Amino acid sequence: MRQGTSTGHYFQTDAEQAQTERRAAKASNKNGDPIVLKSKLLAAVADPSTPGSLLIAESTGSVRRVDVDSGEAKQVFKGPSAPVTCVAVGGPGNLTLFAGSWDKDIWSWNLETRAPGRKYSGHTDFVKAIVCAKIGSKDCLVSGGADKKIMVWDTETGSRIHVIQDQTVSMMALQHLIIDPLESTPEAVVLVSASSDPHIRRWRITASTVEQIKEASSSEPNSERHGILEHDTTVYKLFFDTEDEDVDLWTSSGDGTAKCLSRQKGFATEDTIKHGNHVRAVAVTNQWIITAGRDEDVKVWDRTSGKLYCTLEGHYDEVTDLVILAQGNLVASVSIDGTVRKWPLHKNELDRINKEKDEKAKEVQKEDSAEPGESLMTLEEEAELAALMED
Repeated sequence: MRQGTSTGHYFQTDAEQAQTERRAAKASNKNGDPIVLKSKLLAAVADPSTPGSLLIAESTGSVRRVDVDSGEAKQVFKGPSAPVTCVAVGGPGNLTLFAGSWDKDIWSWNLETRAPGRKYSGHTDFVKAIVCAKIGSKDCLVSGGADKKIMVWDTETGSRIHVIQDQTVSMMALQHLIIDPLESTPEAVVLVSASSDPHIRRWRITASTVEQIKEASSSEPNSERHGILEHDTTVYKLFFDTEDEDVDLWTSSGDGTAKCLSRQKGFATEDTIKHGNHVRAVAVTNQWIITAGRDEDVKVWDRTSGKLYCTLEGHYDEVTDLVILAQGNLVASVSIDGTVRKWPLHKNELDRINKEKDEKAKEVQKEDSAEPGESLMTLEEEAELAALMED
């Protein structure tokens, strides 16, 4: 173990210290036009009231509105005294911002005035995921916590409508919630939940009832399974591909993969993207699949071939979320490193990034292969330098 006088070096192994030094060296890069904030960024959603802006969950216990184009990040929604882990927008006119926190509560604000609204209390552990839904005539909020429970709230009254928990298969801490846009109806929403166990569960929720949807077994045609089991460990993020008529479900997992689960095949795996390490986020456009996670890189995959097209390097700590902006022409990423970065999704821009990386790699290879004392200049460049020196 390395010793030193810096307090940051205490109790660190050589590997940990090397990681710290590597990140410090990488922190000054300007890739992705970084917007630097003063906290760890844990989640993000697009701001429907301000095109081109994000609403970002911060570890400092606030939600910050960030204009990705201008870099402006002055508007802050304050209240919680613990980290905010998740954000959602809903309510009448999509004018209410909701935030789940480590303090076990869900906070709310008016998006236009930033005035605090109702607080929803009921979870007995961290709130990890929230999503808004319309069930019948009610504007509802659905939350999932580390207490392994899903709660459905009437946003107007603050009352709990349902408390949901899988009683047959051990459900662990909730990680993400999403509404199925294809199977939901005005009277009943289909909620999809992901958790720290590898099972993905679906629930049909009305104002008065909750039904866990049984899944057809892909291996045994006449049997049912209690959940969708296509990953080996934690499922972090769910994403419905609304660009495709089948509206398939994309997932990202701690097993190092992102997967397309085919609706036509009973949500069995159709495609697998092997990102590597923990995949914290996945997003999809009509041309690209974008993944990001613990290895700090944002990776863009060709949707047709499934091959890696471009690796976007800039973050120097875990990437926690991805948001598609500008009608699919831009992806924003947020990270524990405290930066928001934007990346182009135009093919010619990705080609330019690939070309620059190739040229830089060739320069490094050329320097590494040069003999000690050997000039890296061509004969013409040496002659030109000699002439300049004579002048």
